[in-house]
Amino acid sequence: MKNQVCSKCAEGTYSLGSGIKFDEWDELPAGFSNVATFMDTAVGSSENKADSCNNSSWTPRGNYIESNRDDCTVSLIYAVHLKKSGSVFFEYQYIDNNIFFEFFIQNDQCKEMESTADKWVKLTDNGEWGSHSVTLKSGSNILYWRTTGILMGSKVVKPVLVKNITIEGVAYTSECFSCKPGTFSDKPGASGCQVCPRNTYSEKGAKECTKCKEEMYYADEGSSACIERPPCTSKDFFQIHTPCDKEGKTQIMYKWIEPKICREDLPDALTLPPSGERQDCPPCNPGFYNNASSSCTPCPPGTFSDGMQECKACPAGTEPALGFEYKWWNILPGNMKTSCFNVGNSKCDGMNGWEVAGDHIQSGAGGSDNDYLILNLHIPGFKPPTSVTGATGAELGRITFIFETICSADCVLYFMADVNRKNTNVVESWERSKEKQSYTHIISKNASFTFTWAFQRINEGQDSRQFINDMAKIYSITVTNAVDGVASSCRACALGSEQSGSSCVPCPPGHYIEKETSQCKECPANTFLSIHQVYGREACIPCGPGSRSTKDHSACFSDCLVSYVKDNQSLNYNFSNLSQVGSLMSGPSFTSRGTKFFHFFNISLCGNEGKKMAICTDNITDVTLKDMVAESEDFSNFVGAFVCQSTIIPSDSKGFRTALALQSNSLADRFLGATVETMLENISIKADMFPPSASKIPDVHFFYKSSTVTASCENGRATVVTMRCNPNKPGQGELSVPSSCPAGTCDGCTFYFVWESAEACPLCTEQDYHEIEGACKKGFQETLYVWNEPKHCIKGVSLPEKKTSTCETVDFWLKVGAGVGAFTAVLLIALTCYFWKKNQKLEYKYSKLVMTTNSKECELPAADSCAIMEGEDNEEEIVYSNKQSLLGKLKSLATKEKEDNFESVQLKSSRSQNI
Repeated sequence: MKNQVCSKCAEGTYSLGSGIKFDEWDELPAGFSNVATFMDTAVGSSENKADSCNNSSWTPRGNYIESNRDDCTVSLIYAVHLKKSGSVFFEYQYIDNNIFFEFFIQNDQCKEMESTADKWVKLTDNGEWGSHSVTLKSGSNILYWRTTGILMGSKVVKPVLVKNITIEGVAYTSECFSCKPGTFSDKPGASGCQVCPRNTYSEKGAKECTKCKEEMYYADEGSSACIERPPCTSKDFFQIHTPCDKEGKTQIMYKWIEPKICREDLPDALTLPPSGERQDCPPCNPGFYNNASSSCTPCPPGTFSDGMQECKACPAGTEPALGFEYKWWNILPGNMKTSCFNVGNSKCDGMNGWEVAGDHIQSGAGGSDNDYLILNLHIPGFKPPTSVTGATGAELGRITFIFETICSADCVLYFMADVNRKNTNVVESWERSKEKQSYTHIISKNASFTFTWAFQRINEGQDSRQFINDMAKIYSITVTNAVDGVASSCRACALGSEQSGSSCVPCPPGHYIEKETSQCKECPANTFLSIHQVYGREACIPCGPGSRSTKDHSACFSDCLVSYVKDNQSLNYNFSNLSQVGSLMSGPSFTSRGTKFFHFFNISLCGNEGKKMAICTDNITDVTLKDMVAESEDFSNFVGAFVCQSTIIPSDSKGFRTALALQSNSLADRFLGATVETMLENISIKADMFPPSASKIPDVHFFYKSSTVTASCENGRATVVTMRCNPNKPGQGELSVPSSCPAGTCDGCTFYFVWESAEACPLCTEQDYHEIEGACKKGFQETLYVWNEPKHCIKGVSLPEKKTSTCETVDFWLKVGAGVGAFTAVLLIALTCYFWKKNQKLEYKYSKLVMTTNSKECELPAADSCAIMEGEDNEEEIVYSNKQSLLGKLKSLATKEKEDNFESVQLKSSRSQNI
């Protein structure tokens, strides 16, 4: 500083000129600070949450610094003032998407810099260090490395690791930095220090490394001191099998784990067991043969072998069923490799992660318990059988393996897949000991795949060798339809029309091989072609109820039209207006620590020619939906299905600017059918799953299935979407889940949804309206048509137009009826009066006769003349009646007499007077 001249740093020191570097993490370097908070302010007391995060921080681990493993938000902060514009660079390990990793920069006003507008750090592959750099402006810069764990269950997240933080653009360096322990600088003017090799060490500021006394001490690469060698135990060696010799024998060999750190000359120390025990070699794997040599050779193209016999040509009309079936493990197959990796050091570099052991392959010893023991299998591509070439969206192949884990600690076995060497994703993982079991992964697109099995005994920052006997075993690995595979059998194929030789020809999509002619024949309508069997008519599988097949017969889908007939009643549904993707956000739910999250579902109900339109993705802040659709083939976190699910962390839950999505997966990639029945293919709906419908219209159930098998769902996931008619919810209506299962599922395998909408009502028919007839006015009558209430139908037939018809008015007939009634009344009155008068005369004559007879009862009657005297009225009448006539009945009614119908009346005479 006195002379204002730049000078070279002395030996044992280094300088970056105008930069600083942090590569020593035995403790937190000066200027760094930790701030831990619990960002979820929506639930519980924020003070209690903050107190629970007091022990959460970034932890120095020697060569790197490690983030928190809980669901607290922890920031590693460093403030720097730059004299000129510069940059920041660091290396990192970020393999678990259950923890969010941000890097951003603020100025002295706590405003984020534009250079970190995209602050989300990308995931890295297992075992690889990524790098991240950002430009810095002159002035004050506050650097933030912030992590937030999302604990959706009891599973612990994998922490983020950061090392070699380098900042360029600081004030001119006025001093040199000493080399950290385990490194040295042997020349002046060094910009960095070199690492001490194995079995050497150095202290801080060393010019050279010092050798250890190898007989008594050892040191790993980059050590700051020598460590005393312990006595050898059974944990310090392992056994392997040599390749088969010409006699078909293999030898069991024992080797020390490298680097050897133990001593054999100490009391109670074990020595290496004798090697060379000869055993019979296992047979070759299917598709390989032994040509009288010490190794197995793949069968030539067009031939097959079970591994114990020579390769034979496939018969005419058949082709080899290409793939791989590894079940004998004498040597590691040519398309597999093994390695060992430790995120914190290079102790196990160059070691074999897995060792062959006859009938299985098992994880090796490694350098320490927290090593990743890696086994890779590379498949350049997948190709379906010749006869089904061209099928779209179908299963192209599958990988199946049988395994078990034997653990006394918290071991984990990961199964991962890398597509086109772009990004490795964990497909499934198993913790602790697992019994011998099988797992299958479906391949649905033709690409280059690298499958990886990674076994880790414990996940701790400190190196140890306490659980070396914990191991994973894989007994067999089977891959179907591999491009460069071998054949253990042959399968039928279609022959050319000219029957030239035994050459197979590809069948068009949706065609099967007819048994009688070995020719391609298209599957019948509404059937789909099985990927596992293309020989014979039975290869065409009928679609379920309410579904139809795609044009290439690769799958079945719903065209949104469903019919139902019962009790001579026909109901027709049209769900076309609901063919767009429906969405549902259920929740909120909370983790054990109170973090709020939602379950988000997308449902592609029907239509779209069977295309899976529901899209779910992780890390929605990384890429827009448009970009995801454009790059869906290579975007590993992109899920397209009939029904998919994501877990959403709201922006107010963790202090993020936008909501975050994670754990996206497919719930349904195959449509089974649509029916009013409550059960289809062993998928049933409980009667009390949803409240009963307010209308009497039957619900329509859409059944879906997922081909992805998980450890918890051995038969894959299933989904049922119940369509319910509700005229009060027009348009898209409303999606909901059962109240008893707020996450949409009660067992994690079968999901239930109900979709209420007016569009879910059946189409209207003639039975849904009735007619009303109006009054006849001026010779015309109107007929109106109205819907039955309540109306539970849509579209379909329309109401008929108002109808007008001619009619005769009521006034004319009213007049006719009144006239007839008046005439009848007059006639009845006249008849009544006539008979009443007649009756009065008869009573008078009868009474007169009786009086005359009583007064002269003692006189003899005189002869009387029957003639009528002059001037005398003919008033006497003798009526004899045995049967009443109509007039007689009227007379009886008029006189109200009840005497006998027969009467004899004696009339007066002159004789009677004389007597």
